[in-house]
Order: sequence, then structure tokens, then C-alpha cells
Amino acid sequence: MTTVFDPIDLAGTQLSNRIALAPMTRSRAGEGGTATDLAVEYYTQRASAGLIITEGIQPSVVGQGYPSTPGLHSAEQVTSWRKVTDAVHAAGGRIFAQIMHAGRIGHPVLLPDGLTPVAPSPVAAPGQVYTHVGPKGFVEPHELTDAEIRETVRDFATASRNAIEAGFDGVELHGANGYLIQQFLAPNTNLRTDGWGGSDEARIRFAVEVVKAVVAEIGSARTALRISPGNPYNGIQEPEPDAVYTALVAELEPLGLAYLHILEQAGTRDLTLALRKRFTGTLVINVFSEGPTGPEHHTVIDDGIADIIAYGALFLANPDLPARLKAGGPYNTPDPSTFFGGDAKGYTDYPALDTV
Repeated sequence: MTTVFDPIDLAGTQLSNRIALAPMTRSRAGEGGTATDLAVEYYTQRASAGLIITEGIQPSVVGQGYPSTPGLHSAEQVTSWRKVTDAVHAAGGRIFAQIMHAGRIGHPVLLPDGLTPVAPSPVAAPGQVYTHVGPKGFVEPHELTDAEIRETVRDFATASRNAIEAGFDGVELHGANGYLIQQFLAPNTNLRTDGWGGSDEARIRFAVEVVKAVVAEIGSARTALRISPGNPYNGIQEPEPDAVYTALVAELEPLGLAYLHILEQAGTRDLTLALRKRFTGTLVINVFSEGPTGPEHHTVIDDGIADIIAYGALFLANPDLPARLKAGGPYNTPDPSTFFGGDAKGYTDYPALDTV
């Protein structure tokens, strides 16, 4: 029986185990959206993961949705990430960059030159976003034109090429959590009636075009996609996600991607299993259907539901999580109050297992 501790060949990238560090926004980037020494420390501490997936990295200036998040669209940013990838590789780890365009999530005060967040349709998200000048209500986004959509697709491809130049083993495209790719997929955020919306086939087009562009740029073995069918985060409404995600996976299956990453929501296990049957490549699962993924959830590997399991908050509090899972604990308790901002406490300061 395959277990979470067994190695796996990820489309030619050898992973030492089937435990992944889930991508999580950290908001600790340096000036100009660069990766800092703290990022080097954070990711290197977690290099015993079979696979590290980074925080969301914006592919363009307008793709930024939160303060102090990093990018991969400038030479300085590429150089800064090389320090991270070199350190992770020296520690025996493997690392994919998550490319994330926030779309309508964000605010003009986070963007330069009078830019406004963009989206498939001019539908504002509910709620507020935290900025360096305090909470701000989401604004009505600029509706992307056909030409701007094609330019955005190119931005994803360019950022992915930059990721490889920065030493990453591959990229994960963020199609989950209510950001731009999912905004095209969801019927309440994509009200278009042109070739980019109006039917399931049209609403998956942007996701498919982005994936194909990245595959053409860096190869399928270094390209992955994350999805979260039915996830209501950031004002997304997908009351019947099965059809659109089944159609999406059918389009992606022939491409031979490195993996498909599902952030599983409550009540969607049947859809997860259906997508598992249709996607013959490696399946990564973040079991969020019962709250944050816990130590007990690694049985999804034993049961054949997925090939790799991604841990979020538990990995923040336990940088040596693979060793703790193998030992059956003990586990440090995550402290959400320390997850964001400049203070590293709760981020890099937990003791190793052999000192507990």
C-alpha cells in the first residue's frame, strides 16, 4: 500500500515523500515585490516536504491583490527568488512557484499609476481588503477587453518563464479561492456573452488558454493548476460546479500536466473522485472540507484518493511536519494572529521535533 511517506516521480521531478507545503499568502515581500531573507529561511525550514508550493506570486503589476506580496515580473524579483530556490535545493527540497493574479480582489491604493483591479466582468467583490492605509472596500473592477485578456494570458506565460529562470522546479497556476482564473470560471463573476463567457465551455476558456500558454513556454512537466470547485471564498458562487470543472479537466487531461491540485470543499468529495477518474496525472489534495488539513487526513493517500496531500496551517506551525507525521506528533498549535505581516514569530521560530 502506498503511504504519504513514499517517494513519487512528479513528471520527472523526484519527490522524497507525498507531503506538500500548501501555498499561503504571507505578505512579507520586500521593496518592489522581492523575496526576502525571511522567505529564504521560511521555505528552507520546510524543505523536508516532498514538494513546496510557494505563496501566490503576481505575474504583473495589476495582478497584486494584497500588500507586500511578491512578483515574478521584474529582473529584481527573479534575482531575489533565486536565493530561495538555491537554498531549498541545497537542503534537498523541491519547489514550485504559485502564479496568482488576484483579479478583482485588491484595491487601487495597492497599485501604482492609477491602476484599477481587473476582472472578466465589472462585478465588485463583497467585503474589504486590508491595505497599508487600513481596510478598504472592494471596488468595481475594470472589465478586461479581449485584447487585455490575451495580454493577461501572456503575463502568466512570461511569469512562468521567469520562475524557471529563478530556479523553480515548476509553477502552479492559481485557479482557486476566487482569484482571476476562478472569476472566469464562476457564473456570478463572469457575466460575459462573448467567447470568454456565457456557457460552461466559454467560461473555462481563460483557464485553458492560460495553462496552454504556460505549457508552451516551460513544458507540461513543469506546469500545474490549482482549483477549488464550489469554494465561496472572495464572493464566488458556484452552486453547481460539477459541469464546468469536469469540462475543464477534460480539456487539460491531454496536456500531461505535472499535477492537478484540488482545494476540496465540504460536500465535494464525489466531484473530487470524479475528477480523479478523468485526470490520469498526479493529483494533489488539500482537504479543506472539514477545516484546515490535519494530521489525520493523510489517509487520503492510503485510500488512493490522491497522490500528494498539501498541508497549510499545520505546516506553518510545524516546519518539520513530515517528521512529526511519521512520529505521530507532537504538533505545535498554529497561531493565526502571526500568519501575516513582518513579525516572523509563528513562522520560523518553532522548535524542531528533536528538541521538544
